[in-house]
Amino acid sequence: MATPVVPEFNPDQPNGGDSLSVDVNAQYSGLEFHYTYLVFCGFIVWLIIPGIGLLYGGLARRKSSLAMLFQSLMVCGVVCFQWMFWGYSLAYSRTANAFIGDLANFGMKNVMAAPSPGSALLPEIVFCLYQMLFCACTVQLVTGGSFERGRIVPSMVFAFCWATIVYCPIACWTWNSNGWLFNLPSLDFAGGGPVHIASGWSALAYAFVLGKRVHKGDKIHNKPHNTTLVFLGTVLIWFGWFGFNGGSALNASIRSMIAAFNTNTAASFGVLGWVLVDFIRTKGHFSVVGACSGAIAGLVGITPAAGYVSVWLAALIGFLTGVICSSVKNIDQWLHIDEGMDVFKLHGIGGMCGSFFTGIFAQAWVSALDGSSTYSGGLDGVGIQVGRQLAEICAISSYSFIVSCLLLYALKYIPFMHLRVSEEAEMIGLDLDQFFDEQIGDWSMMEDHTIAGIKAPGAHASSQNSVKIEPEVGTKQA
Repeated sequence: MATPVVPEFNPDQPNGGDSLSVDVNAQYSGLEFHYTYLVFCGFIVWLIIPGIGLLYGGLARRKSSLAMLFQSLMVCGVVCFQWMFWGYSLAYSRTANAFIGDLANFGMKNVMAAPSPGSALLPEIVFCLYQMLFCACTVQLVTGGSFERGRIVPSMVFAFCWATIVYCPIACWTWNSNGWLFNLPSLDFAGGGPVHIASGWSALAYAFVLGKRVHKGDKIHNKPHNTTLVFLGTVLIWFGWFGFNGGSALNASIRSMIAAFNTNTAASFGVLGWVLVDFIRTKGHFSVVGACSGAIAGLVGITPAAGYVSVWLAALIGFLTGVICSSVKNIDQWLHIDEGMDVFKLHGIGGMCGSFFTGIFAQAWVSALDGSSTYSGGLDGVGIQVGRQLAEICAISSYSFIVSCLLLYALKYIPFMHLRVSEEAEMIGLDLDQFFDEQIGDWSMMEDHTIAGIKAPGAHASSQNSVKIEPEVGTKQA
């Protein structure tokens, strides 16, 4: 049986050929399993987006939960447009410079059947879809910085702009063959920098610019309203992450398989690490939300390392990331920034941990499982790789936080683009303020309820605690 010939990009036919005169599929004969596997990975990566919506919706108070579900679908729409318009070209055009791509693929020009810039085994249309879903997941994480007080329309404008001037340049640095981090090289298998470090620091910037939430004696402030939604969202995220990491070798090789195995391993050990810290901290008690957070911490930690380390090192990375992220439980209080969705704690800090551990633990024999890559870290005697990873961490952290702050302040002062809802709207909840006739659960019993003089049809039970009416002196409080 003849060995299939790996297709080559032909600059004279940048779209892969005229489908009316040639069979554009013929160049992939015998190699179809690679792009079939990758497109399946893309399909399950999509589940991460509503998974994040459910996770955030469960973590938010009930009166502001719909906003997180709604934004998960809105992000799909906004990012799909941005990616097709110019996002893909800015991140992955073959003629990019070291920092950002050009508009060679503007409007999806020539993005079709030619071998992709990421892997010659994939038609470019498959690679473009897969990477678009990475961008959508990242933007969905960033919107968590606005929860319970951010207006939706400015949030979506920010999403488009953020994907353009933050995500696309960082993706170009990291994964485009012309990018400066790619050629350093820093090691980032599936998005420790562009996805997690960038989203964590940007969500922190979002919360910083918006300011703290308003709460007056609210006992459920910072308490998840629905643990079941948190659990369901985590399950979808965990499942989608098999495609997120498992497909990032951009082929169906043994390296992809170990990346998928490492994904599950790190998530499992992340649960163990987080729960152990909770158990010690609370003197023998557990938390479902803590276990879910540990799973996500483990997934984040292994993302940059999944295709570079063995299974037991993946377990160590997942466990350590879970322990570290749980140990900084009060990071919001230390920073005096109200980023209550834990995007910075789990994705920012977890991503930095994962990138650092990749520099230490990367092993050449693991990356060589795809038959063409050899990348080593400190464990193989290449100690300088730790410094390269630190360069990636510092560059992406500073760029994403500073540029996000500048972008948010610019939007803040544009007429009709104020980022935050009014204090009254925050008290009654985003669901009543931003949506019509829709709320989480059945609120028919609460129709025409009045809160501190604010008539709020269907007002949430939780909002009764949001605006407390102090009893007059000399009266007995019920």
